[in-house]
Amino acid sequence: MASFTLHGIPVSRGISIGRAHLLTPAALDVKHYLVPEEQVEAEVKRLQDAIAAVHRNLQDLWTELPKDAPTELGAFIDVHVLILSDPMISEAPLDIIRTRHYNAEWALVTQIDELSAQFDEIEDEYLRERKQDIQQVAERVLKVLMGTALAAPPVRAAGEDEFQPQMIVVAHDISPADMLAFRDRSFVGFVTDVGGQNSHTAIVARSLDIPAAVGMSQASRLVEQDDWVIVDGDAGVVICNPSALVMEQYRARQAMLLKARKRLLKLKKTPAVTKDGTPITLLANIELPDDCAPALDAGAAGVGLFRSEFLFMGRGGIGNAGLRVPSEDEQFEQYRKAVLAMKGRPVTIRTLDVGADKPLDPTEHTALNPALGLRAIRYCLAEPQLFLTQLRAILRASAFGKVRILIPMLAHAFEIDQSLSMIAQAKQQLREQNVKFDDGVEVGAMIEIPAAALALPMFVKRLDFLSIGTNDLIQYTLAIDRVDYEVAHLYNPLHPAVLNLIAMTIEAGRKAGIDVAVCGEMAGDTKLTRLLLGMGLREFSMHPAQLLAVKQEILSSDLTVLQPRTRRILRAMEPAAIAEAVEQLQTL
Repeated sequence: MASFTLHGIPVSRGISIGRAHLLTPAALDVKHYLVPEEQVEAEVKRLQDAIAAVHRNLQDLWTELPKDAPTELGAFIDVHVLILSDPMISEAPLDIIRTRHYNAEWALVTQIDELSAQFDEIEDEYLRERKQDIQQVAERVLKVLMGTALAAPPVRAAGEDEFQPQMIVVAHDISPADMLAFRDRSFVGFVTDVGGQNSHTAIVARSLDIPAAVGMSQASRLVEQDDWVIVDGDAGVVICNPSALVMEQYRARQAMLLKARKRLLKLKKTPAVTKDGTPITLLANIELPDDCAPALDAGAAGVGLFRSEFLFMGRGGIGNAGLRVPSEDEQFEQYRKAVLAMKGRPVTIRTLDVGADKPLDPTEHTALNPALGLRAIRYCLAEPQLFLTQLRAILRASAFGKVRILIPMLAHAFEIDQSLSMIAQAKQQLREQNVKFDDGVEVGAMIEIPAAALALPMFVKRLDFLSIGTNDLIQYTLAIDRVDYEVAHLYNPLHPAVLNLIAMTIEAGRKAGIDVAVCGEMAGDTKLTRLLLGMGLREFSMHPAQLLAVKQEILSSDLTVLQPRTRRILRAMEPAAIAEAVEQLQTL
């Protein structure tokens, strides 16, 4: 059979080799026909019964979750239950059946297509990829309507030949709930046509530590059942029907990676200290309180970024990006849970990062360019009661451990002053209610706009710490939409402008005597660890799965050697020269 290679988005490291197991979307086989008037209510009931059956199935999956299952799986099943219960799914298709006389499958697909179009307009990468959750829920309902089920490979029997080929799941998309169907089977990797770094397939694949590549576009159509497949999760490459030589090379690489991972596990309790004796702080990025367990297991010294907007998602209102405001008590309980779970280690909570492209009010006007609109702190200052509610909840959690408040997207002095004033107001309100909190909670800023990096004196004068959000900083510096695949090749963390803005921020923090962290994707990229160390970075915050690999780089780094080399890199302006010099750092 002909060999070919597909290129997509790397989302979970490692190499897996196995036979392709294809999952065909039920939506591809949906029939469209009109229902006679006298059969409309029967068709309505058929859809209602299918939704109820899926609801029961999801509840069963939740109760059957094994104790060692990643916390993300349970959270995502909860999200799918909420989506299934939302009127946009549970009621709107019924109206389509009644008014247009569509059959149940056609009505559901019609409604999902309309919702998907709304999500395509969302700028935020994470929220835009939540479209996949809606489509995954609809897929489950369609399978019930059509009498089909998830075609999972058979469970490997005890004593079965250990050399039997393992399975690579290839699908247009796969839901976290469907992933559970493969839990006891010999699957070793995932390949999907759609998705990105923040798709649920990617998040669960990382939590399971299984190689995966997403955004492959046509993989499910080009790859055939039982084809030999290699998934290179580090490069985002899928090789179908490789030659014997290529297969041998990848098996050798796979064996080397497995040995390297076993060595990494021995570093969990090893302090992160460079060869010259400089201590480095390694923190974890989390989305939910349950993420604290894997963070601690990886040896994180605390939470460097708690993305609080995740608490506002999956609360109904699918047509409005799934955003609803949790109460102060609800937020407090989640923050407190994270603080207690970290057992005295610091937890940095980023305030709500929504707005413009993801309005809480669906009637609000959506900006033409949401990335530059009313979002993050701009939105919070425009909605003071919402902001005060969150600040009170965060402050209340500070009574149970070390908490820091991180403000996103600051660019102006008046935004910093207003934010600090709001925090002071929230403290006063809690005092009046005799509610305990830590009056010395530190407040920091996300440096993710070039204007902020170029005006650091006004930040270090007012704030306690800084955290560089490299994802947005690169996006805004290079004027690139980082979720637009047509310009993705221009997204370059090694652009000299980006490197100099990061270096300026680190140096400004050093001179002011305040902590500076990097919490974007650059922090977890081992190819950039030594460069960041050479710039003076002493605090990294990343996904827990990346922490040990970064620690290994730190342990083998000598700052006395890296710093002069890094200064030369920062003076360079030619991309090729910078890339070559950064690569050479890995050999020092």
